[in-house]
Amino acid sequence: MALSAKLELRQGQQLVMTPQLQQAIRLLQLSNLELTEFVDAELEKNPLLEREETSAAAKTSDDPVAQAEEKTSSIDEEHWLDLRQPVQDHSGGLDTDFGNVFQGPGTGEPLGGPSSGLGWANLTQRMHSGGDDDSDLEDYVANQVSLRDHLNAQLPLTIVDPVERIIGQYLVDLVDEAGYIPANLEPLSDRLGAPLELVESVLDKLQTFDPPGIFARSLAECLALQLKDQNRYDPLMAELLANLDLLGNRNLAALKKAVGVDMDELADMIREIKRLNPKPGLKFGSVQMQPVVPDVIVRAASDGGWHVELNSDTLPRVLVNRTYYTRIAKTATNERDKGYLFDCLQTANWLVKSLDQRARTILKVAEQIVRQQDSFFMYGVQHLRPLNLRTIADAISMHESTVSRVTSNKYIATPRGIFELKYFFTSAIASAADGEAHSSESVRHRIKQLIDAEHADAVLSDDQLVDRLKGEGIDIARRTVAKYREALRIPSSVQRRRDKRLVERLGGAG
Repeated sequence: MALSAKLELRQGQQLVMTPQLQQAIRLLQLSNLELTEFVDAELEKNPLLEREETSAAAKTSDDPVAQAEEKTSSIDEEHWLDLRQPVQDHSGGLDTDFGNVFQGPGTGEPLGGPSSGLGWANLTQRMHSGGDDDSDLEDYVANQVSLRDHLNAQLPLTIVDPVERIIGQYLVDLVDEAGYIPANLEPLSDRLGAPLELVESVLDKLQTFDPPGIFARSLAECLALQLKDQNRYDPLMAELLANLDLLGNRNLAALKKAVGVDMDELADMIREIKRLNPKPGLKFGSVQMQPVVPDVIVRAASDGGWHVELNSDTLPRVLVNRTYYTRIAKTATNERDKGYLFDCLQTANWLVKSLDQRARTILKVAEQIVRQQDSFFMYGVQHLRPLNLRTIADAISMHESTVSRVTSNKYIATPRGIFELKYFFTSAIASAADGEAHSSESVRHRIKQLIDAEHADAVLSDDQLVDRLKGEGIDIARRTVAKYREALRIPSSVQRRRDKRLVERLGGAG
């Protein structure tokens, strides 16, 4: 068989992932915070982009399309299309059909949201203020003092010696948010070049600081410091703290023997321990929690259905300033300036279109999720249906990967709370009969309900839970029950029995 080289011409089609198309796909999976950062960066880089002023928009029209038309109606298009020939439609700058990534035609209109409706900020403001225009009290709340500032304020009042103060300042810097320092002081002694005895002496002074229990090296030491502050630290308490592992395992028989007291006195001591704060530093609240801002809002409709709308407060509103483009284009004399302006215009048009399509896609996916999980919104988590990405993708004629990107880091506010969109996608648990399959999330919820209803004398084992669930029409294996129980951080039946008996004894002793 002879080998020879030859040329062949073949014709085929394939989707080319251009940089702009890749950027559009990445834009779809950004959270609202990440999207805001991205848009802010684009506004700084691109002189043709500007943020839409909501106050000015309210004076002209509530329709974002009308606002865009009013802004650009007086522009002579022959001037701003004149930089480079031939010039194509600037609204389609992705080098491919946008429907390959987002379904529905791109309008190029400024992003106002397919459903403006009730904004999240307006909704929460009305919920907290009762609909009036009173000032928000949070505007007048003073900043909280951090734990480190609180300790630094006490340091010069307690320690006068300069050397000891340096050691004390170093220990203050080592305190974590809970109020603890590392257990081993030898590396600190070597680093400072100070005797270990001196470091321990300074630590003894620091452990008298407020709040009680601060600068502890272990949980037992933290509790002991608080008991000393209350003048309740005695040999029996010291023995109890030395055997905290037995208390943690609820091994009351061994703990009673180790401490050398009867059960009633042990119950009193345990109750006193439970009143202490194991993490005294956390009460200063130095960590600011970022609240979750939902991307979609679901409200009950008057016809018994559900009204789904985008949270307009999370949607960046940007416009292409073609007035400025027309004016500056007249001053561009060389090809470099013309090329720069042309690229800015293309990028600006692409961003406005991408933001609009992103909003429409999120709304479309959210509406289908609400339609599929209607029973959950009506009756609760026990009625959550099994759902996968393919079901949503087939219903709205999109690819599974697009639905996956849409539901990542996106949240929905419902009458039952705020959930990530991923929450509504759960695997199916077969029915014991020939009925409809059960959602794994609803099964986990049912397991928790059964365990919460237990009594100390009738704690359910995993096998008994399986029997109960099968009696309710849920066909589930024992290992699956154990996996769900562990995911819920529920201990074994043996541990739960000890916990419930301990609670009963503490309650009886009180």
